[in-house]
Amino acid sequence: MRNTRSYSDEELIAAIKTSNDSNDAIAFVYRTHYRMLENFVLTNSGSKADAQDLIQDVMVSFVEMIQKDKYRGEASVKSFLYTLTRNLWITQLRKTGSEYKRNEYFETSRDKIENDITVFLTYKEAQKTVLELFDRLGEPCKQILILFYYEDLSMKAILEQTSYENEQVLRNKKYKCLKRLTELIERSPTISETIKSALQTSK
Repeated sequence: MRNTRSYSDEELIAAIKTSNDSNDAIAFVYRTHYRMLENFVLTNSGSKADAQDLIQDVMVSFVEMIQKDKYRGEASVKSFLYTLTRNLWITQLRKTGSEYKRNEYFETSRDKIENDITVFLTYKEAQKTVLELFDRLGEPCKQILILFYYEDLSMKAILEQTSYENEQVLRNKKYKCLKRLTELIERSPTISETIKSALQTSK
């Protein structure tokens, strides 16, 4: 009879790390999260074949990071796999050189930008790299993003510390800053790889 055991995130990490029942644990990850990851690729200009290849790479990276003690459960397994998939797919789109695919991807992922940036900031080793990017965006963007992501202030509280007319103007400015930050990362393979490396070595 086929093993259909379920795992909590903690049990999953322990099983893969010790290799006692890593095959069953990895099978559980595929069974539980494959459709979500496949759907991400399919809705962002990819095919089922693209998704299959990419998810295999994601799983290999995920297992290696656990076994090398580079992932300790700071984020949920589901969130972490999503982030890995997103990062690898952006890299793949860049390598294809398809401007159409990149534009389509960013149009369909507007609402995901803020969540993805928040995920970046949960990894301590990535903070230095992100702060350096903030510097490149200029002082207005740097101030808003630091107050929001690092000091965890509400938009109302940030408005009181800045000279913007109202919260909507401030929100528009923050969105433009995040868009510029995303484009900056996308345009520079060096920056993209630095952030990827920082995430993989985070504690």
